[in-house]
Amino acid sequence: MARVLITSGPTRQYLDPVRYLTNASSGKMGRALAEAATQCGHEVVIVSGPVDVSYPSTSVVYKVISTEEMLEIARREFQACDGLIGVAAPCDYRPLQVADHKLSKDGSPRLLQLVETPDVVATLGAQKGNRWVVGFALETEDHRFRAIRKLEQKSCDLIVLNDPTAMDSDSNSVEVLDGDGRVLLSKHGLKEAVAQALFSLINDELVPPDWRPLTGDP
Repeated sequence: MARVLITSGPTRQYLDPVRYLTNASSGKMGRALAEAATQCGHEVVIVSGPVDVSYPSTSVVYKVISTEEMLEIARREFQACDGLIGVAAPCDYRPLQVADHKLSKDGSPRLLQLVETPDVVATLGAQKGNRWVVGFALETEDHRFRAIRKLEQKSCDLIVLNDPTAMDSDSNSVEVLDGDGRVLLSKHGLKEAVAQALFSLINDELVPPDWRPLTGDP
């Protein structure tokens, strides 16, 4: 049995006490992957941003808000895990300054300065040692080229390429690429079916046989 860390959902970066930057990630793919990993007999740890989905009851779930919090908890939990699936969509930017009061309209444009947040998968990938890392790349142009660049920059073993139509949707269309740019899997369908196919590939390519539960008659 492997212990798998899954990051899931969006994060929020607050502008003031009531407003924040985020995206439309729903956590549905993270949930589907957690279910697929559990069905394969693996132990699952989830670090999730704010979502409405319910994760498998057998999973250990840590709820976070910001990208920084996601990285902090994921880094801690990764130490005791065998692999990472980074399906979360952490907010890539945060305001340079966060107001301690609600910003009021004054009729004039407001300049918002943003700085990058830390990259969760890249940070964990750089520290992976003999563990495996699967990243996700959501791209709108130069899809495979950008996905392979992310695989290399984030020290991933595999990268899952999808597009914005996957966000807050019940279905997904993915390609899984390895470091040589080969397409190991192309799958479209409900996220549960895509997750099953994806985790079957992860089992075959990344999870050592002695970590897999025995099935069938002895």
